[in-house]
Amino acid sequence: MSQDETPIVNCPGCGKSVIWNESSPWRPFCSERCKLIDLGEWAAEEKVIPGSQLLSDHDEWSEEFSKD
Repeated sequence: MSQDETPIVNCPGCGKSVIWNESSPWRPFCSERCKLIDLGEWAAEEKVIPGSQLLSDHDEWSEEFSKD
């Protein structure tokens, strides 16, 4: 890609094309709405990064690790 070619990406929320430069302040999202919807999905734990779970609220843990 040459320097004068501006990349175009798809909005992760709706799939709309987004020009990757200063004219798109919400990039990689097409709008603040898509950005906030995505943030809400992460906050509600609808989206997660795969990996092994360290502890859950239901796991028992040892008192020797707690600091009083």
